[in-house]
Amino acid sequence: MDESDERDIDSIEESDDSGSDFETQLKSKKRRPPRAALGTPPPKRPQRGAAVQPQSSPLGVSPKNTPPPHSSRNTPRVGREAVRIWGRGRGGQTTAEHLYEAVRSGKSATVTVVDDWLDSYKQDREAALLELINFVVLCCGCKGVVSREMFDTMQNAEIISVLTKEFNEDSVRYPLSASGPQWRRFRAGLCEFVRLLVRRAQNSLLYDEYLFSSLVALLAGLSDSQVRAFRHTSTLIAMKLMTALVEVAVMVFSQTETTHRRYEAERNKELERRAQDRLEELHTTYTELREHQEELQSLMSAVFKGVFVHRYRDRVPEIRAVCMEELGLWLRQHPGAFLTDGHLKYLGWTLHDKQGAVRLQCVRALQGLYREEDFIGRLELFTSRFKERMLCMVLDKDGDVAVEVIQLLLLIQQKTEEGLSEEECARVYPLVYASHRGLACAAGTFLYHRLCGEIQDREKENSRTAFLSLLISFYNQSEFHEHGAYLVDSLWGSAVAELRDWEAMTSLLLREKEQDEGLKDEEEGALIELMVCAVRQAAESRPPVGRAPPGKRILSMKDRKTQAQDRRRLTSHFIVVLPQLLAKYSADEEKVSSLLKVPLHFDLETYSSTGRLEKAVELLLSQVCGIVEKHTEDCVLEACARVACALCAENYAFSARASLAVSQLLDCQADRFTSNLDDLLQGAADEDEVYSAAATLKRIAAFSSARDLTGWQLFDPCLQILKCGVESRDMDKELMLPALKCATCHVLWEKVRFSSSTPTKVSQKRLKQEVKSLCAVCQSCLSIGQGDIRDLAFVLLCDLLLVFRVDSAHTLSYPLDVSLRAELASFLLDYVFTEPADQLNEEDEDEQAKITGLQRRRNQLAGYCKLVIYGVLELSAASDIFKHYSKFFRDYGDIIKETLSKSRIISQTESAKTVCLSLQQLFSEFPQGEGEVLQFGEIRELARRLAMTFGIDLQRVRKALLCLHEDGISFAFRDAGEGDEPPPNLHFLEVLSEFSFKLLRPDRTQLLGFLKRMHPTPPPAWPSLTMYRRSLQGGAREKEEGAADTPLPKRRRTVTEGSSLADRASLDGSSLPSQLPTPPLTSTLLRRRSEPQRDTSDPRSEDDFTDSLLSRRKGRQSTLRHTPSPSPTHSDLDSHLNLLTLIEEDEEEEEEGEEPEIEDFQSEGSDEETRVTLPSTRNSTSYLEGLFE
Repeated sequence: MDESDERDIDSIEESDDSGSDFETQLKSKKRRPPRAALGTPPPKRPQRGAAVQPQSSPLGVSPKNTPPPHSSRNTPRVGREAVRIWGRGRGGQTTAEHLYEAVRSGKSATVTVVDDWLDSYKQDREAALLELINFVVLCCGCKGVVSREMFDTMQNAEIISVLTKEFNEDSVRYPLSASGPQWRRFRAGLCEFVRLLVRRAQNSLLYDEYLFSSLVALLAGLSDSQVRAFRHTSTLIAMKLMTALVEVAVMVFSQTETTHRRYEAERNKELERRAQDRLEELHTTYTELREHQEELQSLMSAVFKGVFVHRYRDRVPEIRAVCMEELGLWLRQHPGAFLTDGHLKYLGWTLHDKQGAVRLQCVRALQGLYREEDFIGRLELFTSRFKERMLCMVLDKDGDVAVEVIQLLLLIQQKTEEGLSEEECARVYPLVYASHRGLACAAGTFLYHRLCGEIQDREKENSRTAFLSLLISFYNQSEFHEHGAYLVDSLWGSAVAELRDWEAMTSLLLREKEQDEGLKDEEEGALIELMVCAVRQAAESRPPVGRAPPGKRILSMKDRKTQAQDRRRLTSHFIVVLPQLLAKYSADEEKVSSLLKVPLHFDLETYSSTGRLEKAVELLLSQVCGIVEKHTEDCVLEACARVACALCAENYAFSARASLAVSQLLDCQADRFTSNLDDLLQGAADEDEVYSAAATLKRIAAFSSARDLTGWQLFDPCLQILKCGVESRDMDKELMLPALKCATCHVLWEKVRFSSSTPTKVSQKRLKQEVKSLCAVCQSCLSIGQGDIRDLAFVLLCDLLLVFRVDSAHTLSYPLDVSLRAELASFLLDYVFTEPADQLNEEDEDEQAKITGLQRRRNQLAGYCKLVIYGVLELSAASDIFKHYSKFFRDYGDIIKETLSKSRIISQTESAKTVCLSLQQLFSEFPQGEGEVLQFGEIRELARRLAMTFGIDLQRVRKALLCLHEDGISFAFRDAGEGDEPPPNLHFLEVLSEFSFKLLRPDRTQLLGFLKRMHPTPPPAWPSLTMYRRSLQGGAREKEEGAADTPLPKRRRTVTEGSSLADRASLDGSSLPSQLPTPPLTSTLLRRRSEPQRDTSDPRSEDDFTDSLLSRRKGRQSTLRHTPSPSPTHSDLDSHLNLLTLIEEDEEEEEEGEEPEIEDFQSEGSDEETRVTLPSTRNSTSYLEGLFE
């Protein structure tokens, strides 16, 4: 590249950010004569009242003796009529409205629209340019129109000021901000119009130094406006214009290089062979192309300096995103001019943007650069300075940004020589366990390529085995051993072939440990877990819990076909191999329980396809029965029961033989249990016999939950064991727990059998007696000291009361007595709503035990809540739950809130009374004396939280709130004495005042009357009564520090929020002309705040939001109350201040100066509070999904 090209490139890199009003000054060419007008515009009758002005050049040159822009005598009327009248006078040529409608509707071909406008420009360039200007104004959504007189006499800033006044104040919407397919087509059509305008004019009009120079000057002025619509639309047009200019510049640059080579080749020929005419022609062509290149360079420099340098840090994120998106295109299309550190720095700086959409465009732009191997050398400095920032962005709070960043890091790893170190890669690996599926899959792809890079030097036939070995090592070294399903799901898109290689997995598991390549015990367990997770993923074709998208996913025909093929393939393989694996690992509890999940995903019809495979059923059943005889752990026995019941399904040909094998197993276990029953009841059994009976009863209990065992008549033996244990208080936990499960499953299976047939009265009476006896035993277990038996008895009792609740027929119902209700409520208070110090007996209890305990207590609370919601208990019983809503919000807040919501569906009035009752109970319980203020503050906090649960539809909850207040007032004046002595419960009115802000005005008046009836005589100045009365009169919630004003509805601002009272007073007191001059158009660049701000995207509670809203509105109202009302003489001032509602207010001024250096730029915390959510596979069923189904 020669020196002139380097100078042209350097001219773009020099970007000055100072100055807010940019007037593009294009350099004049001395070699060209002054341009003359291509034609004279047709005469137009001047508008009424418009003064005749001298002709001057538009949009760039100041006219002489120009009148003030806001003079009412010289400013023409701005309206759509100007364009319509002027358009009709042009002999049927297109107007700005025609251009706008053609682009908006998309019905006309954009090429035709552009060609028609260019033809009109060749006839009259001033008139056509005015059309284009008005077209841009219409695209901004502005009502105003630039008339010919304004075009001739005003500067850009003056025209923009007039258009700002004519902007639509009724709505903040404009075409680019509107939603819907029509406006998306408009945006695409506008971009296509700009691109075709440059392309169709690239051979002639692009270099006339008038059309595009004037257009760029207008766009630069509009992009610096404070009106968002002007700024957004003009920036988009300018960026698309720049992209089209870059495309033309690349083509011109290529032509210039080609012509220069031809010229040099011709000049280097010998004199007698040289064609002088050809040489002169090439020299002329080369000179013309160089002139075109300079003209394009001037236009691109004007757009870059006048628009991009200011708008890449605009306050509006959409504008910043457009700038970054187009910058990425410039860097890729014209690397010779733009792929420099002077332009790359804008991408690096904007990686710290606070908006995810802007960061996303930056990352995508960088992806396009790193894909090109030719660009890697120029990106070395950028990579070294911003690699740390990119590594931090893998934890971006915007999931889409984090996904793109991981893909960018993968490109850096693959394309650059240095790549990423192991420590840097380790920052990406844990994301394979993230709950965001896109992020996890991107991290899985990164991990897959990393592992494949480790095995490139190994033999090809062992690549699958080597990959599995590395994957097992990674899984064991990670901290999340219980999330194998999430690791498999992350790798499913990239390593699906390796994860579905069942032959390689089972061959590794069946390999003997004596061999050199055998797996260790820990590695075998990891491989089994990953293999089982891969089997589930292939058979079900759905992600694990927590990663599934909202709504029900419907598989396509192709996905269903692939799913069926995978199921047949894994079934045909594991039918033969699974019995061998079960035989090898039958003694290992964890491994065998995982392997027993594989048959649940079989295509069981495969067993019936050939007679040879039916023997495999018998072999699998024999292994399952053998495992049942060996183990007593609940997880293994439950897995065996599921497999046995799946094989016993009636729709298979082999189900009869499977049922026979399972029945023989259960007969053996039942006989073994009943043979030692007498010794157990009499206490004559030794420890071995008790252990044997307990193990047998565990096996029976595991199968009773999945299979109907009522035919074995085990209820009476189990009930006898339970009664004996309760009476003697010498209970063996290993025997009592399975006995409770067996007895409960027996009565539930009886209920199921009665539902499908017509039972006799004798059988109904027997079942009712069994339910009564079992409930009595469970009630007795609630007061024993062994926690496992007590907790299981409570859960089973809640289930029995729910299933056998009082119905219309009263055939199998079990009514509750007062003592049982009291014991259920006492259980919650003693074992659920307890302090953390009471829950843990040992300080060194591990974290997993704490989680298990919390899960158990949540189950117990959910069981009690179901009794309330389904009518087993009255709604008033929920008061024992509601009064702990605030104190235990972290552990049970979601369950209690859902119970509140369901109770309001049943009865809003009764629910509100229950809320009041819970507050009354808590008020009656708190001690008088020390700690009174603290306890009372907790009650008020609970009332505040409960008030928030009533929602925002006050008309719907009007009656309920009225009943709540009446009950609260009656409670407050209960036991009121005579004289000035306050009632004992009068302080409850302070608690009740927390609900006052939800009342409507008529209800407040009614409550004031009710309050007067409760205390007819004029009461003394009791503080609590005064506070409550004031809350009803003002309609606001009182705080301890004082009363807060009522939140008022939003009003349209008529003054600027940034103006102070002193400024307004000085404005009111000064003499102002009839019309004020337009305020200066200050810059609207994105400010960097001097103080750290709280991220507005952080979740906040509804209480905090309401408190802050009340305090803000209180301050705003107090300011407005002290503001003097404007006098009628200041109507012009008011109308002018109304104009400022269109203008976005800048909160802080930005320091003007040169750009910061790359290494000194600090992050503004786009991901400072990011957390990677790791889902749990334990107890994956959502409580709120299944709680009230």
